[in-house]
Amino acid sequence: MSKKAIIVGASSGIGKALAIGLVKQDYSVGITGRRKKELEEIQKVKPEAIHILPSDVTQATATADLDQLIKNLGGLDLFIFSAGVGYLNEKLGYDLENRTNQLNVVAFTKIMSWIIPFFQKQGHGHVVNISSVAQHRGSKLAPAYNASKAYQTNYLEGLHQKMFAENRNIHITDIRPGFVDTAMAQGDGLFWVASKEKAAKQIYRAIKKKKAVAYISKRWVIIGRLLSLLPKGVYKRL
Repeated sequence: MSKKAIIVGASSGIGKALAIGLVKQDYSVGITGRRKKELEEIQKVKPEAIHILPSDVTQATATADLDQLIKNLGGLDLFIFSAGVGYLNEKLGYDLENRTNQLNVVAFTKIMSWIIPFFQKQGHGHVVNISSVAQHRGSKLAPAYNASKAYQTNYLEGLHQKMFAENRNIHITDIRPGFVDTAMAQGDGLFWVASKEKAAKQIYRAIKKKKAVAYISKRWVIIGRLLSLLPKGVYKRL
């Protein structure tokens, strides 16, 4: 029997690449996103293994939609939250900051508060979130984005600690990409840019190993450590 996975935010970018990669590993995959046409195009890769359900994770119907997708799949082993947004926002326009937080913080929390109890009741499961290397420090260019990713990684660490304390067979994986060739990669001076396909392969390996934290691509762990160690007095001048 094939394993079953759901990817939230699979209509493009890393989520799309993960969906295609998982069906090649004989998963049955449920994918959600706001754009039905893009979901239907992905489904053509392997129609019998890909179930689609257009859904906006920021809306009140999101968890009911996901419940339906689980029924369509006939169960769930792996849940991947790949929905995210970020904007360069030097002028601190509230609309952009609020859009970022509504998805990366509010919707993220709602979905985590739904999936963990589901897996607790089931007795097993694996939750994966696509966060970012940006979670290590603040950003003058995208304040809400970096702050929201820091929220996610701290929230996931809390979930990991909680599952360990309760001796649950539920795994939590925090994926921290650097620059990946998607619409999210904005600004000048980008380096070490990974393709979506390379990122998806490395994420799948991290999932198989049930890693708590994985940097994508692997070399970004260097940047993560440097960012954490850099004194505030030096960082503020960058």
